[in-house]
Amino acid sequence: MVLNFANLARAQVNPNAGSNSGPNAGIDQLRQFIKNSKTAEGEFVQQQLRSPKANEPPDKLKVIRQTSGKFLFQRPGKFVWDTQKPYEQKLLADGKLVTMWDKDLNQVTIRSAGQALASTPAAILFGESAIDDYFDLEEAGERNELRWVNLKPKTKAADKNEIPYTKIAIGMGNGLPRGLELIDGFGNVVLVVFGSMQLNVNITPGRFVFTPPAGAEVLRLN
Repeated sequence: MVLNFANLARAQVNPNAGSNSGPNAGIDQLRQFIKNSKTAEGEFVQQQLRSPKANEPPDKLKVIRQTSGKFLFQRPGKFVWDTQKPYEQKLLADGKLVTMWDKDLNQVTIRSAGQALASTPAAILFGESAIDDYFDLEEAGERNELRWVNLKPKTKAADKNEIPYTKIAIGMGNGLPRGLELIDGFGNVVLVVFGSMQLNVNITPGRFVFTPPAGAEVLRLN
């Protein structure tokens, strides 16, 4: 079943959350969120969908994966994206390195965060710079009780392969990002709904440190 953004939005957002008036209501909310949130933690539900095949209904995207878990971040550039169901996988950035741990494989992959991370959708929540440094913002109207903002990457032509999405959109409500929509050139879609988000909470430095478990395979990529 395709993730119902409308139902999830009603469960997590005030019915008037997306009704802020003004031509730049969504953009203003997004900029204020980035400016005022130094730390945050919450929960997420994420779905990956693909375009229908020839023998499938043409008007319905096919869900190929759904995951859920918790996230936290601290500016500048520190975050944990902790997938808990249906499998355990953790993506962690400490400001210098990005670490991916797959429990089933017992494998840890470590690479430099670098500039590439700053110019991807991760920068929306976790970046250290103003969002306008990396994206052109465009109001996309109200949908499912949220104010949506389209983000167009400002990367140079030579760097476009670093961002595989043709569309990036953020749904804002009550000053918080409640939904994230990513679409690639093949029509595949990633939908993320955020909930139980708390801003400017006290986060101890140890939560951004990951120690590989005993026996884990560790891969270090340049």
